[in-house]
Amino acid sequence: MNFFAVLLALLCEQLKPLRHGNRVHQSVIAWVRWTGRNFDAGDEHHAAVVWCITVLVPGLVIALVYLALRHFSLLLALGLDVLVLYLTLGFRQFSHYFTDIRDALERGDDATARQLLAEWRHLDASELPRTELIRHVIEHSLLAAHRHVFGVFFWFIVCSTIGLGPAGAVVYRMAEFAGRYWAFKSRTLDAPTNERLLALSRQAFSWIDHLPARLTATGFAIVGNFEEAVNGWRRDASLWLHANEGIILASAAGAVGLQLGGAAAPGITPDRSKTFDAGSEPGSTGAAGSTAGALPQLGHLQSVVGLVWRSVVLWMLLLALLTLANLVG
Repeated sequence: MNFFAVLLALLCEQLKPLRHGNRVHQSVIAWVRWTGRNFDAGDEHHAAVVWCITVLVPGLVIALVYLALRHFSLLLALGLDVLVLYLTLGFRQFSHYFTDIRDALERGDDATARQLLAEWRHLDASELPRTELIRHVIEHSLLAAHRHVFGVFFWFIVCSTIGLGPAGAVVYRMAEFAGRYWAFKSRTLDAPTNERLLALSRQAFSWIDHLPARLTATGFAIVGNFEEAVNGWRRDASLWLHANEGIILASAAGAVGLQLGGAAAPGITPDRSKTFDAGSEPGSTGAAGSTAGALPQLGHLQSVVGLVWRSVVLWMLLLALLTLANLVG
């Protein structure tokens, strides 16, 4: 049943993707704002209350609805699985930016590509040279693929296996979105934010994402250059301040033989990497603050897309085998 729910959700998402700024997205924003406004008085002990209400309550509601539907009909329960996965799982939730940036780069319109990257990730990309622009697009795309596909996939399977339906997918996406929203509110909107809440949301999502990040990195290694991916994972993951991000990006870089990490232009997400030197010289395969491999070029965008899709196929095949074994057993 899990396999069919994921497959149907991915097919629906490809055929009828959610529009950017859709009602569901706006409702989630309104929910996070409401919980912060009504349950956060700024005290340190309020942080855990706000986070639990924001993230866990939606997951609990979905779990209860799923259990009620399953009591009456497995088909209704499957329908809820597909609906929730359609709303939380998929490439189209971020791929329009990737596609538009790639098209602009292919036309040689680097200015438009920088503008689109700035709009997507809310950062100043005005000083990025072309190579750095491509690197940032690749890094953000890999992390987005993990958080929109592989992380959701993992927690859906875990919670569905123990009878909670798609609650895990909801909790994962709410934890990721809430932390990102509160950080954006504090950094970009210059609005007062409970610092304890911001720190707690980051730590909580780091725990939730611990296993999914390592499974994503493992998938990249299996479908790419396994030896280099594993070596990159062991050697280069610490280049990034956030361990889960470092593991994913270092493994992907090794899998396709690409330089990631390293130098950052002024104003560009200064916590992305621990090192801000000039990186390797053109043509070098060494790594000075970045992973080993070739400098990012336009053709690497397609290589990364292929890596992600092969990993999706890998995990779908494994899920299909588990489903078949369960049916036979």
